[in-house]
Amino acid sequence: MTQTAHTSTSAGKQMLSEQVYARLRDAIMRGDYAPGDALKPQDLAKEQGVSLAVVREALVRVVGEGIADRLPNRGFAVPAFSDRRWQEIAEARRTIEPVVLRMSIERGDVDWEARVRAAHHRLARTQAYVPEEGEYYSGAWSEAHRVFHRTLLEGCGNSVLLDTFDRMWTASELARRWSAHHVPDRDHVGEHRRLEEAALARDADTGAEVLTQHITHTAAGLTGCTHREPAKEA
Repeated sequence: MTQTAHTSTSAGKQMLSEQVYARLRDAIMRGDYAPGDALKPQDLAKEQGVSLAVVREALVRVVGEGIADRLPNRGFAVPAFSDRRWQEIAEARRTIEPVVLRMSIERGDVDWEARVRAAHHRLARTQAYVPEEGEYYSGAWSEAHRVFHRTLLEGCGNSVLLDTFDRMWTASELARRWSAHHVPDRDHVGEHRRLEEAALARDADTGAEVLTQHITHTAAGLTGCTHREPAKEA
């Protein structure tokens, strides 16, 4: 095989792996697989029309994001509602994010204030649910939600802390979706508005308190979860 052919084959495999990963991640996030469901490489390879090697690469990636588990001698599976990791992630977020928000409120400049206002405006104006995306909140809303929370913290000016936020956010995305199904009356719109107001008012105490409660509500929504219905929003 020539170098050009080898490079072309590698690139094709990489593109295929990326496609399988994206489809698998979306399926888990949509709730096509219930908490605790097995993710069988052989079945996925047959469904996707790809090799086991490609499927395994995709599974390793979703495991790395915390939205699947690799179980010793049992293959892969979607995490369970009762998995302790969700409460541990929430504890880490409650410990770190309010502190970073305080720093952001103290250090953020006028440009940061403008970005916070714009991010909240986009979140408030983005449709949370669209019929074609099922019972989960829309991809557009999910991204607007992430951007708003990250923008609140960006005024801290510390890239290490922001990288930590990014990792925790990715790791907790599935839990957010599951949690909200069990707290249908949660006022997420009001919670986000109060976060914006506290940030722009430079009220670090209120901002930290509201953010702590916001994260706690998400973790509480998973407590005692036993059924297999998909989540809606957090």
